[in-house]
Amino acid sequence: MQSLKSIFLTKLSIFFILFLQSIHCQANVPQLLVADSLFNQRSYKEAMEIYQPNFQLGIYSPSMLLKMAFIAEGIGDSENATLYLSKYYDLSPNPQTIAKIKSLTKQPELVGYEVSDGMRFVLFLVEYKELIVASLTLFLIMSLIFLWSKGNKLTEARFYWPSVILITLIFVTNNFLKGPNTALVTSSPSLIMTKPTAGGEPIGLVEPGHRVKIKSSKDVWFEIEWKNQVGYIKKNDVTRL
Repeated sequence: MQSLKSIFLTKLSIFFILFLQSIHCQANVPQLLVADSLFNQRSYKEAMEIYQPNFQLGIYSPSMLLKMAFIAEGIGDSENATLYLSKYYDLSPNPQTIAKIKSLTKQPELVGYEVSDGMRFVLFLVEYKELIVASLTLFLIMSLIFLWSKGNKLTEARFYWPSVILITLIFVTNNFLKGPNTALVTSSPSLIMTKPTAGGEPIGLVEPGHRVKIKSSKDVWFEIEWKNQVGYIKKNDVTRL
């Protein structure tokens, strides 16, 4: 019985560590509700002062990104409006967002916004990541309670596998379920080179609004995928999404 209690407490400790990781982004919910209230009252500057720090911490929702884009466009900050809309597109790909970004950047065609069916599924999972983790956590709690209630009657390893699998799924979802590693071109114009040096051959001259997939980082350069080619762009010419 003592051994079972030790196993239970160990699992419970692991669970709480993972659970705290999963809810950290909810810590500022009351603050964001205040920002939403300010936005509805048209106190846009005050709302933005709350939204921006949370955005930098990675705490945002699709509706928050749209509100930030609206505020940024209203004050003539097209660069940040495009940034927020591009990030919104990662969470909710749709033609209307692309049309708005084209309007802001004055680009008739945009590169880097193509989303496959597989990637749409990944983005869907990313959007509901917290709900997925919460559901898995609930099942884990039920599994642990079941093991505890049975005491030392369950001696076979197969009874413990559901808990182990759930802990693994929570860890993997929390730490590895992420959207694509992309960046928004923000400098005008930006050169994409064949090598991470000034001596490389130019692949293209790119205007703000286009997106690139980041493959790796090399000093002041990002190795990227651009129109099915591998290229390099300076880090200060893009903003990571």
